[in-house]
Formats: sequence, structure tokens, C-alpha cells
Amino acid sequence: MVDNARVLQILSLITDARSSGEVLSLFREAVAGLGADAGFFLSCLRDHATRTSVRSLWACDPAWPAEYAAQRWFEHDPWLRYASSNAEPARSSNLVCSSQKEVAFIRAAAEHGFAFALIAPSPSSVGLSRVGVLCLGSTDLERFAGEKYPQVRVLARALSMELHHSIAKSMREELLQGVRLTEADLQLLRCEAAGHSSKVIGAAMKLEAKTIDSRFQRVNAKLGAPDRRTAVRIARLYGLL
Repeated sequence: MVDNARVLQILSLITDARSSGEVLSLFREAVAGLGADAGFFLSCLRDHATRTSVRSLWACDPAWPAEYAAQRWFEHDPWLRYASSNAEPARSSNLVCSSQKEVAFIRAAAEHGFAFALIAPSPSSVGLSRVGVLCLGSTDLERFAGEKYPQVRVLARALSMELHHSIAKSMREELLQGVRLTEADLQLLRCEAAGHSSKVIGAAMKLEAKTIDSRFQRVNAKLGAPDRRTAVRIARLYGLL
């Protein structure tokens, strides 16, 4: 049974949740409230060309997240691929696989409660660098059809966006604590983002350009970036700028 009122309450609670455990508990309740048998949410972040981070929430057979990680299904997940270039929720039956590995993914997902699925993307302001997708699953062909489908579709989209925001906020806080960026570091990155050279930045701060370059080297090292342009991109990706 779909419980629209409870799902709406959960949306606001996710925003104020103080821990990942609380978010997970609310997510599982929301999946049930939307009438799904199973669900998972993925937030895929690419902070540069060679590094991808995947955060996830699961409300399903525990064997599925283990298999998803072991098989690296995120590299061949047609639902995640759909979310990378679309903003509209869609039924999985309307999506076309682009490879045999994606076909294998669909078969594996069906074995864990996702024979039929509703896919709700959560696009972000940084485009393909950060993509989120909510997948609601069922073994019932009619679960995501009929007169209740429009309501479920809208609520699924809202849930996907709230989860994406919650995970992004958590990752931003972890980054700030982990690399210990200071306000002075962030100000340097803002100046770089505005297109200012070391000479211009130094003049404004009454410092030599080479001193600004040295400061940027330290900031780059904190963020694991090869250059200051990449450092700005990472900072934007994590919502620091």
C-alpha cells in the first residue's frame, strides 16, 4: 500500500537527519511507503578522470549490494546510465540495454527483487560529475502502473533529490574535516574560480605571486589535485564554492 502522507513526512525528516544511520532507516521506510518491495539509491561522484566514488543506500535482499559491489555493476548499470543523461523518472521496462553486460545486470537485479523497477534520477548542478539515482523494485508487473503511478512517480523523484542532497552534504562535511581546508584556502580557490592570476591575487593580498603559487600547491596537495584548476573543480563538486 502506498502511504503518501508518511512519505511526505519522511522527505522533510531526511533533510534534518543527523546521521547516515538515520537516513538509511528513513529511506527503508520510504521504500515501503511507496509500495515497493525493494529499493536502492546510488550517488556516483567523479572528482577527476580516473577516480569515481559511489555512495549507496539499500532496502533490499542483503545479497544484492554485496553482489553489486563484487561485480562492479555500477560500471554496467543501465539505470545509472539513464540517470546520467535524463531527469525524468522512468520504468525500467522502457529502457534499452546497450550491452550484454547491461543485460546481465538486469537479470541479476531481477533475482533480488527488481524484476520491475521505477528509476528516478537526481541531477545536480555539476552535471555528469555527480549523478544520483533511486531504483524502486518489485516482482509485480502492475506495481508501478495504474492510477497511483503518477503520485508514486512524483514522490520517488522528490525522495531521490532529498537523498542526493543528504549524501552530498555528508561528503562535503567529510572532505572539510578530512583535508582541513581553511577559510584562506577556500578564498584562494574562489579567486582561481573567478579567473584571477597569482599576480592579481597577490596584489590584492599584498603578497608576491610566488607566495600565492606556494599556497596553491598546498591546497592542491590537500585535495589530491594535480593543478589549481582541478582543485577548483573538486571544490565545486563537493559544494565548497
